[in-house]
Amino acid sequence: MPQIFRDPSFDSTLDVLREGYPFLYCRSQRFNSDIFQIRLMGLKAICLHGAEAAELFYNPRLFVRKGAVPRRVQTTLMGIDAIQTRDNGEHRCRKEMFMSLMGPESRERLMSLLAEQWQRYAHRWEQQDRVVLFREAQEILCRAACAWAEVPLPEPEVSKRARDFGAMVDGFGGVGPRHWRGKQARRRGEKWMRGIIRAIRKGALPVQEGTAAHTVAWHREPNGELLDVQMAAIELVNAIRPIVAIATYITFAALALHEYPPYRQLLRNPAEDYPELFVQEVRRYFPFTPFVGALVREDFSWHGFEFAKGTLVLLDVYGTNRDERWWQDPEVFWPERFRQWQRSPYDFIPQGGGEFLTGHRCAGEWITIEALKQAVAFLNDGIRYDVPAQDLTYDLTRMPTLPASGFVMTNVRATGKGALAVLPMPAAGSRQSAAAMSCPFHHKG
Repeated sequence: MPQIFRDPSFDSTLDVLREGYPFLYCRSQRFNSDIFQIRLMGLKAICLHGAEAAELFYNPRLFVRKGAVPRRVQTTLMGIDAIQTRDNGEHRCRKEMFMSLMGPESRERLMSLLAEQWQRYAHRWEQQDRVVLFREAQEILCRAACAWAEVPLPEPEVSKRARDFGAMVDGFGGVGPRHWRGKQARRRGEKWMRGIIRAIRKGALPVQEGTAAHTVAWHREPNGELLDVQMAAIELVNAIRPIVAIATYITFAALALHEYPPYRQLLRNPAEDYPELFVQEVRRYFPFTPFVGALVREDFSWHGFEFAKGTLVLLDVYGTNRDERWWQDPEVFWPERFRQWQRSPYDFIPQGGGEFLTGHRCAGEWITIEALKQAVAFLNDGIRYDVPAQDLTYDLTRMPTLPASGFVMTNVRATGKGALAVLPMPAAGSRQSAAAMSCPFHHKG
């Protein structure tokens, strides 16, 4: 019976903080293994890397999420006992609630709201000397997401709410002040949403059926009971917060357009859906989620390796998206690689993996892709701008990371071009065939 290789370090917690995103990836390469063992905060943890390991990890018969998500992540990013911590029937029921918000009509409505905001902000930016795209994108996404969810957002609160949603994301990987700011933002957001839920249930705030506010407020658990007000508030925050988090990907997309300008013309080709290839490569190439965790449900073996009940297991998200067995030249930014991708739910997992309906794959992944395509169209054709000298590097030891400057633009001019037309949404989870095509150029990242 093979033994799982053990990292010789007594405890790897400080190494994770020092190395950041590549920690598991580098260990997998160093040990030449898709499975190895470390100690993290004093606990034994089995680490997995690669598509085959991801398929194992997302098998709900073998792993549970309850107890695997650290409290510091729950108090910032997702809320205590939210959907990401649930299993079995509870998870399926809650997942169906979120999936009901992801249909073509709902996504088309969100994209229309976003288009309005991009155009509005484009004209506002013409009056500004300096625009920090990351912060502005957070506001745009927050405005559109709240309107889509039918959560009232008074104008004086827009900036504060957008920053709070951003702080929830930023706080999960931080220590000290960053983590504290994320906790405080989560508390403020949940308090705000508790008031919304109570108003809806009392009939004081009429909301349209099928919107996030209505769906969450009246959702019933498997036992037939409504979510309690606190849990409904948590999940309503979780319907909006991930949309605001797309600002990170939008900022990286702007960086890609700036660093690889030949792709701008390819994005304008109406004969093919090149924007989809481009945004998928943005999601693969730039760091977002470092790793995810679960606990072993019951004892089992895999390739002869023993997994004991209750053991913490970590899946390398960052490294799996760079696995050379699946991704040729993974450190090259090359959108064309996605022409040949077979749409496996396990080899490309920037927001987690697994099946949409039966597993823990992010319900908002389709929204992320469509919102990114729209933002790329806006940045490529909807405005013209200059990129002054600034620090565009991003630190892989900071989780989550972002270009240090937030991507500053100057001399912004709206073009008036119809780059933000809202196209019909494909059905959720639909497959799109793509013919193989050789890459016209490679750009080193």
